[in-house]
Formats: sequence, structure tokens, C-alpha cells
Amino acid sequence: MTEYERSRTMPAQPEQVFDQAANIGQLDSWLPAALHVEAEELPAVTVHEDRTDEDTSALLRAQRDQMRLEWGTRDQGSYTGWLQVAGIDGGASEVTVHLSFFDGSHDPGETTVRDALDSSLRRLEEQVRLRVDHAAG
Repeated sequence: MTEYERSRTMPAQPEQVFDQAANIGQLDSWLPAALHVEAEELPAVTVHEDRTDEDTSALLRAQRDQMRLEWGTRDQGSYTGWLQVAGIDGGASEVTVHLSFFDGSHDPGETTVRDALDSSLRRLEEQVRLRVDHAAG
């Protein structure tokens, strides 16, 4: 099993960050560009990966009371992940994303995963900033 984890501080309340991260209709705005999530009957979703041009059955659960998203492959059990939002001083939040690959064939490698996680967290922060700025203005 291979695991990866990245964190980023965001200038917004945890509820605002979580609501943006968990918005099923806007997941493509912050997920890695090669992944696309289509909701079925939640928690069931289908994830399309451009790199392999494959669709994978997956599960996605949002637990607002815990400020946590959890996901993973449905049939193979080869991949899981979670996103946790925690409030920190000054009205900011820390967002942590954790990925676990149980099947080496699903693991694209450390550099690719690290870059994808950093990019996703940066894009999530941009979406949160847009939402917060729009609500304030």
C-alpha cells in the first residue's frame, strides 16, 4: 500500500471551505483536470479518468458534521482517499487530502500524485476565494 498526504491553509471559515469542496456539481473545478465525477445515486459516483479513458465505479461521502469527504473505488477496493477541513486561528482553515493506493497499478507515482494534490488544493483555494469574495461583495 502506498499513501500520500498534502495540506494547505485557506483564508476562509471551515464551513465555507467544506461546502465548496463537497459541492458535487463543482468537483471538476478543483479535482485534478484528468478526473471527472458524475453523481449517480449518492454515495455512488462514476469517475472518468482522461489518462486511461476509463470509467470507475466509486463512492463519495460528505460528512459535514465532521468536515470530511471520503471516497474510494467501489468494486476493486484499490484506492481510497479523504479530505479533512479544520479551523485554525484567525478565521482560516487547514485542508488535508490523503490518498491510499492498495493496488500498485492505480498509483501514478509520487511526483504525479504530489503535483496533482498540490494543484487540486490550490484550485480549491481559488474556488473558495471566489465564493468568499462574491459573498462579501
